[in-house]
Amino acid sequence: MLTLPAIAERLRDAAKQLGLTQARLAEAAGVAPRTLTHVLSGQEDFRLSTLMALSDRLGLELLLVPKGAAVAVAAGEELRPPVRSVVTQALDALHDAQDVPVTPLARGGHDASGRR
Repeated sequence: MLTLPAIAERLRDAAKQLGLTQARLAEAAGVAPRTLTHVLSGQEDFRLSTLMALSDRLGLELLLVPKGAAVAVAAGEELRPPVRSVVTQALDALHDAQDVPVTPLARGGHDASGRR
């Protein structure tokens, strides 16, 4: 579970990435500037509706997931499955094959369609 300081940090980071000042964010989210200051301090509890409004204006989505799934939902993190499926192996092989430089066919050789 995230702490209030961790939520505040994520909101501050998102505002910074969007180039939003606190005044513009407060106005866009419909919250008082003082309320926003308290939220972004990470020291005071705030209403869920305030968090929803701020998140919406910052392009963030609130998610409630089972604790076991929370690791996979971490922002910006892409977790690969611990066991590679047949499909994953085939896709990896396809991507690897595309990275290999294509060489001209040897004389008398055939291409994939069977043509010379």
